[in-house]
Amino acid sequence: MYDAVVFDNDGVLVGRTPFETLREAAWNAFESVGVEDPDLAHVDDVAIGVSPATLTDVCERYDVDPGEFWRVRDRAASDAQAADARAGRKTPYGDLDVLDELDAPLGVVSSNQQATVDFLLDHFDLAGRFETAYGREPSIASLSRKKPSPYYIERAMEDLSAETALFVGDNESDLEAADNAGIDSAFIRRPHRRDFELDRQPTYDIDDLHDLVSICGRR
Repeated sequence: MYDAVVFDNDGVLVGRTPFETLREAAWNAFESVGVEDPDLAHVDDVAIGVSPATLTDVCERYDVDPGEFWRVRDRAASDAQAADARAGRKTPYGDLDVLDELDAPLGVVSSNQQATVDFLLDHFDLAGRFETAYGREPSIASLSRKKPSPYYIERAMEDLSAETALFVGDNESDLEAADNAGIDSAFIRRPHRRDFELDRQPTYDIDDLHDLVSICGRR
């Protein structure tokens, strides 16, 4: 049915990163650019879900170059997530072996940093299961390309020569990104999404990755 299956990473393949980890990384980024005591609200503003407008506004308050700050912040966030993985605080889900059974080439598209995606796939010995994997490059421009933009999904589909891909995610932005790319979506009910009420309906609502075998077929 599908030329390819593309997965979000955090919350789908591996566990989500605690907000506290990202907040500490954002605080460290401020310190790295010479801001010793930033307002905690501004730290939270750049810890997660950052828009270009918010980033510019926060950096103007501290007279910091947005491009340089964002490179530092992204590097700090990536390093923090790698540390969590090494310490066993960020781990893969237990159903990933089923990926080898799916009758379609596989890809990854994440709104996390490309460096983080690459590290996690390598660290957990998952890279060989995917033919392509996209995260954000460390630039302000990448903030406008993250989901729900279809930008990285479309790049992955091009790499996979796919026209009828399925995107598997755990956020409404994943479903919206799939819609924007003109492809089907599957919303996975990981523990943090077990009782989550959706405003946007996916093509499929699945309990775990094993459900994809009946959807995509078995090799």
